[in-house]
Amino acid sequence: MIRVVVIDDHDVVRKGVIAYLSTEEDLDIVGEASSGFEGAELVKKKKPDVVLMDLIMENGTGIEATEIIMKTEQCKIIILTSFYDDEKVFPALEAGAFSYMLKTSSADEIADAIRKAAKGENVIEPKVATKMMTRFRQEKKPHEDLTRRELEVLKCVGEGMTNQEISDSLYIGVKTVKTHVSNVLSKLGVQDRTQAAVYAHRNGLLKEKT
Repeated sequence: MIRVVVIDDHDVVRKGVIAYLSTEEDLDIVGEASSGFEGAELVKKKKPDVVLMDLIMENGTGIEATEIIMKTEQCKIIILTSFYDDEKVFPALEAGAFSYMLKTSSADEIADAIRKAAKGENVIEPKVATKMMTRFRQEKKPHEDLTRRELEVLKCVGEGMTNQEISDSLYIGVKTVKTHVSNVLSKLGVQDRTQAAVYAHRNGLLKEKT
């Protein structure tokens, strides 16, 4: 049996979810709460496998409750909410939420997410997954867009090498080096070689010394 606690301040929603989940033979609803802090205390007492957590509640939000729970408990927390804006999604996941679902999900989908969570498989609402991928792409570091050769040139610049020295080291023409350096400065968004060298140092891109 999968032990489940449901935390939601809307009685109709909470009771409705519990009523359905109680019909599932492999799910055992061991407790319910109507606020985040109350729910966090309940989880500590009941030790559920999975927690269904609302986000917007008085007396402790879902994010606050998740942070408290994850400090001491090993359960999987599934956020079940109507919100999927950035200021709700990312703090919830950063707090330790395992899955993120919307209340538009069907009862069957919620039950399935609980079973998957118990097995260590998370479920992320497609709209939320799209936001996560967008944020991931935005957080890419500038040097990740450099070609292999441009990265080699940047490392040489970071070591203080002149264009001629880079040319000799990489066996390419000085004119080609200048082109690569120009591309590197543009992609990194820096003004000159000095700033590029600083960037290389700060991001640990220099070749190891032997």
